Amino acid sequence: MTLDDVPDETVQPTARLRPRKGSLLRETAIILVSALVLSWIIKSFFVQAFYIPSESMEDTLITNDRVLVSKMVPGIFDVHRGDIVVFKDPGTWLADSEQPVRTAFQQKVTNVLTFVGLVPHDSGEHLIKRVIAVGGDHVVCCDAQGLVSVNGQSIVEPYLKPGAAPSALEFDKIVPDDSLWVMGDNRSNSTDSRYNGGSPGGGFVPLDNVVGTAFVTVWPLDRASWLKNPGETFTDVPEP
Repeated sequence: MTLDDVPDETVQPTARLRPRKGSLLRETAIILVSALVLSWIIKSFFVQAFYIPSESMEDTLITNDRVLVSKMVPGIFDVHRGDIVVFKDPGTWLADSEQPVRTAFQQKVTNVLTFVGLVPHDSGEHLIKRVIAVGGDHVVCCDAQGLVSVNGQSIVEPYLKPGAAPSALEFDKIVPDDSLWVMGDNRSNSTDSRYNGGSPGGGFVPLDNVVGTAFVTVWPLDRASWLKNPGETFTDVPEP
């Protein structure tokens, strides 16, 4: 018997699978929750977004730039001289900074989006500067040429804002273990380690306060670029 010989009533059309509305909603919810959980995991352990609130890192970073920060430093990887680090205020560095004004509802929405990593942290408790010296280093300014020296080695800093001197303020410090000496690239407009000697920690940043190292500028798109460590600047610096 061929298929043509089978009575018509025994041949059934192939049924099409149609998702039920409840199933579609459930799948959508699962995808959204999974995306939020993944975003939270990435923000908590790997990468986090921050925006630049001031002029202290010009021209490397300018106001309202968005950067991504690797949270594997310190921890899996070490902090090095020349790194750009985001860190929590060690004391009163941000005491005079202006904070954004939001309604209660706006603040709640911002808190939720920030928690899952969809909105970058603001400047409420974090700063971004460049590491000039690490624990044990002897950092001094200025030498006979007006340069900063680390462990007796003068350094030429190509990342400084054009026209900015290495420092208008003299200093002579030995960095405590597990701490950092940080300075902005725009030295004439950066309230950094030099100006916080009276704050808790004496102007040094404890490694425990470091959130991570900035490695890329992602916004605005015309400024997207990698933030590379200028290793050659510190190549000749001896260990303390």
